[in-house]
Amino acid sequence: MTRTRLHPPLRYAYGTNGLADLRLGDALALLADLGYAGVGLTLDHMHLDPLAPGLAARTAKVGRALERYGLTVTVETGARYVLDPRRKHHPTLLDPEPEARAARRDLLLKAVRVAAELGAHAVHCFSGQLPPGTAPDEGWARLTDGIGTVLDKATAAGVPVAIEPEPGHLLADLAGFHRLRTALGSPEPLGLTLDIGHCQCLEPRAPADCVREAAPWLRHVQIEDMRRGVHTHLPFGEGEIDFPPVLAALREAEYRGLVTVELPRDSHAGPERAAASLDFLTTAEAKSAATPQEDAPC
Repeated sequence: MTRTRLHPPLRYAYGTNGLADLRLGDALALLADLGYAGVGLTLDHMHLDPLAPGLAARTAKVGRALERYGLTVTVETGARYVLDPRRKHHPTLLDPEPEARAARRDLLLKAVRVAAELGAHAVHCFSGQLPPGTAPDEGWARLTDGIGTVLDKATAAGVPVAIEPEPGHLLADLAGFHRLRTALGSPEPLGLTLDIGHCQCLEPRAPADCVREAAPWLRHVQIEDMRRGVHTHLPFGEGEIDFPPVLAALREAEYRGLVTVELPRDSHAGPERAAASLDFLTTAEAKSAATPQEDAPC
């Protein structure tokens, strides 16, 4: 006898870095109306500014809005200029200056506190680019030290930290994630943000295979279209990714976190992109489930 294996449906979210022209309340209302399950909340000046006064009160207000709209959340820390108005994504945990590294670490610690208050399922982060003149081993040592400090607080708060392999960064791929994980002793709170477009861009395996390899450590997933060797986030259908196998792999892994659309360059068309993205993904997921999988005969 055979029996059909039923995998839970995926839970889609949309990143607020792709809705930068909307007030946060309007963005949350839009996503709820469209049928999204959650939101990827980037801490940035136009939404929940991590550097402005009254962060705790403003976080509580966001929490009430999330509850009102029935949205879950992941907290993202990839704002381009939130710490340095002139240098994108600076400073990082790799910076030669201790004070600069401390600024990034403090941002991540604030993100952990915000995530704990909001009941977020993860805090996203990245390594940053290796600074000129810095030896790779020194960069890895700084990253390990910085993430280790954040993990201590995240463990106490019960919030996983999900680091993202980013093209051009020191930690650029899945091999880099495993290097960091091993250096830290494989701590339970350290997980992975897997960006499906980045898999297409530079990983040696197909995106669906990357999902299967990364499944034990998945804490957050970002998704968009992309072309091989070109790190440009594209609306669905404008790149090269075959999405039904990717979504099938996520369902087979029984991934229960958010699958967050990541289109930061498309805020000018944010509401339209959000609507089209959800339609695309739900259609692709239906195709992925069209052929039921079966257990071995019993």
